[in-house]
Amino acid sequence: MHEFSYEAPTTVEQAVKLLSSDGDSARVICGGTDLLIQMRNAVRKPKLLVDVKSIPEMREISFDPKTGLRLGAAVPCIEIHENEAMRRHYPGLTEAAHLIGSLQIQSRASIGGNLCNASPAADTSPALLALNATAKIVGPNGSREVPVEKFFSGPGKNVLQRGELVTQILIAAPPPHTSDRYLRMIPRNEMDIAIVGAGACVTLDGDKVKAVRIGLGAVAPTPILAPKAAEYLIGKKLDEKTAERAGELAREHAVPIDDMRGTAEYRVHVVGVLTKRALLGAAERARQN
Repeated sequence: MHEFSYEAPTTVEQAVKLLSSDGDSARVICGGTDLLIQMRNAVRKPKLLVDVKSIPEMREISFDPKTGLRLGAAVPCIEIHENEAMRRHYPGLTEAAHLIGSLQIQSRASIGGNLCNASPAADTSPALLALNATAKIVGPNGSREVPVEKFFSGPGKNVLQRGELVTQILIAAPPPHTSDRYLRMIPRNEMDIAIVGAGACVTLDGDKVKAVRIGLGAVAPTPILAPKAAEYLIGKKLDEKTAERAGELAREHAVPIDDMRGTAEYRVHVVGVLTKRALLGAAERARQN
């Protein structure tokens, strides 16, 4: 591994100053579960690593029934899974975080890091899309908020500019009879990368769908929404038949590739299966809320 400098600021302002001073040669490190591997393989060669795990506001999980969730970008996934408010109000996102690698990896990896890594196959991105999450970004020009659906600019690329970092992920409080679900398909074992991921968030009004969002991963250059499937379900009863049709419509958004983990044809098929299951699972949870 190449030579580099390491800093561990205790405030966002210090982190922004460090990132701005070293320009494109500086990288944020939350847990390093992706970055350190990339550095070891000489894919990335930053001269400065800025460790943000000592910044208090980036390590907090705060939920308010009115204002919703403020999730620190550096909170380890294991803490998310152990948090009662996360399990109760955002079970789909919580289970997505719990699927990232082994327990040892989850003690380091964060949803913020998973988001910024911008992998098309990231587990938490479809769940965040389904929840209409927003990334709070702070940089030398102040702060801004970017919806997760507009955060990705390509495989491994995002909208962060020089000196900027994601500090928090913001999600609205779920309305009554609302819940989410995340599912993935992997080829071999729990340490593998998803060949398809599907997240769904459903709000029910009686037995009819009032609102729904569906996020997909590993089937396009970036994680994507499936708006055709969501629009179809509005005003309908979510049952086996309508969920099946929504899965068929979700397939139309998928533009996957063939690779060593699966063919494009198989991925498109799995999109329909996982979308249906995620929708039915989210609806069942919503009925209980």
